[in-house]
Amino acid sequence: MSHFAELDANNVVLRVVVVDNKDTADAFGVEKEHIGAAHLEKILGGTWKQTSYNGNIRKNYAGIGYTYRQDIDAFVPPKPFASWLLNAQAQWEAPVAMPADGKMYSWNEDTVNWVEMP
Repeated sequence: MSHFAELDANNVVLRVVVVDNKDTADAFGVEKEHIGAAHLEKILGGTWKQTSYNGNIRKNYAGIGYTYRQDIDAFVPPKPFASWLLNAQAQWEAPVAMPADGKMYSWNEDTVNWVEMP
């Protein structure tokens, strides 16, 4: 089985569907993204990109609200805070590392730092 994400006009994921291998394979049984995308466009319309649970395709498994970034060929989750930066794995990370002292912290965007939770 293959997974495909439907994209809106802004490349935001609308839904993710499962496609049978036979609907993604060429005459030799080799899976091809363009075949699966064409199959979905024919039956459902829309624009489709393949995704995978293990991140082998486009770094992250697509989720509703994720954005497909063509420049890095990745599905990117929604940005949690304005100050956070996109890393090489297409994941958002805080500009300051969270303390590793075993305590619980939450992000404070006003101070752009981690705050210990009571």
